[in-house]
Amino acid sequence: MFGKLFGRGGERSATDPHALPPRKQKHGTYALRALGDTRVLALVEAADAGDWSAVKAALAPFDLGREQAVLGELTDVDGLEKWIVRAAEEDKDDKELRATALLISGARHVAWGWEARTSARAVDVGREQWQTFYERLRIAEEHLLEAAELRPDWVTPWRHLLTSGRGMSVDDSVQDARLAAGLRRDPLNLDLHLEWVSHLQPRWGGEPGQALEFARKAFAAAPDGHGLGCVIAMAHIEDWVESDDRDCLQQPRIRTELRETAERSILHHAYERRLGWQGDYNIFAMALSLAGSSTASNVFRELDGVITQWPWTFMSDPDKAYARFRKVF
Repeated sequence: MFGKLFGRGGERSATDPHALPPRKQKHGTYALRALGDTRVLALVEAADAGDWSAVKAALAPFDLGREQAVLGELTDVDGLEKWIVRAAEEDKDDKELRATALLISGARHVAWGWEARTSARAVDVGREQWQTFYERLRIAEEHLLEAAELRPDWVTPWRHLLTSGRGMSVDDSVQDARLAAGLRRDPLNLDLHLEWVSHLQPRWGGEPGQALEFARKAFAAAPDGHGLGCVIAMAHIEDWVESDDRDCLQQPRIRTELRETAERSILHHAYERRLGWQGDYNIFAMALSLAGSSTASNVFRELDGVITQWPWTFMSDPDKAYARFRKVF
């Protein structure tokens, strides 16, 4: 749907009535705001104002049950958790609206829980932080499971249940069942696969190399031009995060794999630029840069300075890292 709205260089075409003007900062870069879409911005602003009626109206163009990028914009809205449950109660007789409110609440409580835990190592997280973390995740699980029950066709509740389950250290059999439930609804869903790559990391109990094996198998089953190639790029980034060797990705075989994956994925002519496509490009930009691949220049050129929060948060200074790599390549 959105593929024809974008020209080269990461900018929307002049005919797109929903494009947000870029706000370029130092080094010619700028953070992607509301997915670069005025409709998404209206949705976020309505949520920030606590206006459920306006939120419902702004949701009309979107399907949160399947569109993780749009739902993800709501999870960062401070204070959303204070009123969204009441909104669900107000619409308890409308299954669709109640499911929507519960989905938003569940996703927000997952993000809110991680805000309490922070990104610190487990040993550095205080007792009160852990308690708050688990309390918020328990609420998230309750709301997400009800949303999934009300709308059994939705995939996004399962994606966020994977995240909450990882945080609560639920049994592996439960996590496996949640992944299977999500994949039954959308076998090639990128967000489910990316979340599972995180789940398989050694810091969460996985085995070294397990995530990359999973990523390769998933992308092998995807058609040319599919964004699922991002799971391979993300698996390599995660390997870099886990390693003490900052140059661990600068190996010819890794460089080749990332280049070939990018060419069959986001750089393929069949790749469709939907809302949030810049996130896919940023994953490859970081992975290719860490690998020292010249293909990064093609990705940075298409982004034209757009930086997304993920996955650059792995860097101590994301903006500087992005600008530095962009200049090198």
